[in-house]
Amino acid sequence: VQLQASGGGLVQPGGSLRLSCAASGSIFSINDMGWYRQFPGKQRELVAVVTSGGSTNYADSVKGRFTIARDNAKNTVYLQMNSLKPEDTAVYYCQATLRIRAGATLYFYWGQGTQVTVSS
Repeated sequence: VQLQASGGGLVQPGGSLRLSCAASGSIFSINDMGWYRQFPGKQRELVAVVTSGGSTNYADSVKGRFTIARDNAKNTVYLQMNSLKPEDTAVYYCQATLRIRAGATLYFYWGQGTQVTVSS
């Protein structure tokens, strides 16, 4: 199983970016998909998560600015980031909790990080 993230980059304060992450490989079903971020010297923290049913949860710091969505047919999760602030600068990681076959244990997979830099 691989999670391939894309969409990071450099943006000015107040700007927008859209992150994408596609899961591929031997996948039977995916439960939650989400995005985390990591600041230098800090632990990874949850940004947003979306369940298979479409329920969402956001960190307080991004509520009203970020929107998470998923396309179940494509096993892809998106993070639309608007009104970006310099304090959003971090490495962003996607994750998926999934089964590789019917009845298998749920496993937590990470994608590679993608750098988001908000600076003028």
